[in-house]
Amino acid sequence: MTLPRLSATFLIALLPVGFLILMVVAPLLALAGYGQSVPAWQMLEDDYFRWRIGWTVFQAALTCGLTAVLGIPVAWVLARFQFRGRSLVLRLLMLPFVMPTLVAGMGVLALFGAHGLLWAGWQDTPYLLLYGNVFFNLPVLVRAAYQGFLQVPAERLQAARVLGAGTWQRFVSVEWPVLQPWLAGGTCLVFLYCFSGFGLALLLGGSRYTTVEVEIYQLIAYELNIAEASVLVWLVLGVTALAGGLYAWISRRTASGKSIRILQPVSPQGWRQWLLLAAALGILAACCVLPLAAVALQVFGAGESWAVLLEAETLRAAWNTFRFTLSAMILAVILGVFHAWLAKRVVWVRGLTFLPFMVSPVCVAFGILLLYPQWTASLPLLIATYALLAYPFITKDVLAAWDGLPLHYAAAARSMGANPFQTAWFVTIPLLLPALRRGLTLAAATCIGEFAATLFLSRPEWQTLTTLIYYYLGTAGADNHDRAMVLTLFLMLLALLAFLGLDAAEKKNGAV
Repeated sequence: MTLPRLSATFLIALLPVGFLILMVVAPLLALAGYGQSVPAWQMLEDDYFRWRIGWTVFQAALTCGLTAVLGIPVAWVLARFQFRGRSLVLRLLMLPFVMPTLVAGMGVLALFGAHGLLWAGWQDTPYLLLYGNVFFNLPVLVRAAYQGFLQVPAERLQAARVLGAGTWQRFVSVEWPVLQPWLAGGTCLVFLYCFSGFGLALLLGGSRYTTVEVEIYQLIAYELNIAEASVLVWLVLGVTALAGGLYAWISRRTASGKSIRILQPVSPQGWRQWLLLAAALGILAACCVLPLAAVALQVFGAGESWAVLLEAETLRAAWNTFRFTLSAMILAVILGVFHAWLAKRVVWVRGLTFLPFMVSPVCVAFGILLLYPQWTASLPLLIATYALLAYPFITKDVLAAWDGLPLHYAAAARSMGANPFQTAWFVTIPLLLPALRRGLTLAAATCIGEFAATLFLSRPEWQTLTTLIYYYLGTAGADNHDRAMVLTLFLMLLALLAFLGLDAAEKKNGAV
């Protein structure tokens, strides 16, 4: 390898790896010094902090159980039954991935909050947060279990049926052993999202049922107690690192290059199977669609509060959301593609792809504040944080598509005299564009709905749609509540546009 080529490779490697060091590793190391000023055992002896930590673990574990109980039957129905609209339901499972957590929280409040359409009795109870967790995480579990059911060889199921095994016996003896690693991986993700979640806990936890993430934010924003906050940050990092590492280990177990003939879905036979199908679709509607519909229903009665869409403050927040997202996308594309290019050549770089996913935005923003105080509330730092949370989606999809490219395509181009640049421009890049589009859609949805880091790093004049909704929600008065709902509907429509872009990419790639 010549020196110029070596230098170019070094520069490409330096960009994504150096970015992670500056934005994740260094800020987390900066937290270590503050954490030493307050012994961890001293905080664990405090009943208040013990309750916060215990409740955070309990609500995450309970959500894992609830999503498993609800999600496994739903996934089985989607994998085994053919019905009209099945492909649409499978695609709609991606909707919560592009829906901001703030929209999910507002949807739950529209149902069961102080002005709830169904019942206001859940205010200041743990049920609000648990329902919000199920809304956001049930599709995660369903998709994981669905992929697991698709790994069951059709020959085994047919042999068990010939031997007289019923549906339940086939599930226990044949499907369950194959499903377990996929279910374990999905459960790890659900626990990770619930334990380190911020937006839902802030909106739905009330004063008693908030989580450790919200406690960190309150210690910093309202009490300026950085020492105790840093201890909690390390607790969150330790648990999320354990859950993330376990998920990575399980993912390697589920990865298989074997060709499996799956059992093709068939139309339901008999009233029992049709009832099971209706129950599965009803679960998805009640847990995943109802909160979004409740936002739309509440907005219809907003009256004069609709005028908030034309106010200067809203237009400024929408402009900030747009420009922050656009700026972050430009940086995220560069980082994501370079990271994927490097991960193709260096094995250990693949493990860094999910590092931003395993560190909560609150922890990242806190560490950045400590390490770069002179850059606090600066636009480059805010944009860099947005890009940090967004670019792994691009890396993940581009790298997966790159791994799947047949090697003979590039070899054929080179045999016809194409140089490396021509091969990349005319062969590799066009084949990777659908994956890049899909990753961009998820990344853009992440930036549009970003909430946690913005609370830490933004200035008042940089208010976004998410922080403006939170401001109206925290201000007394029915008009402010209606204004928050109107803006939530607007944010939800933006997320739906992102979902439509993702859905088009999924159909084009044949992902479903």
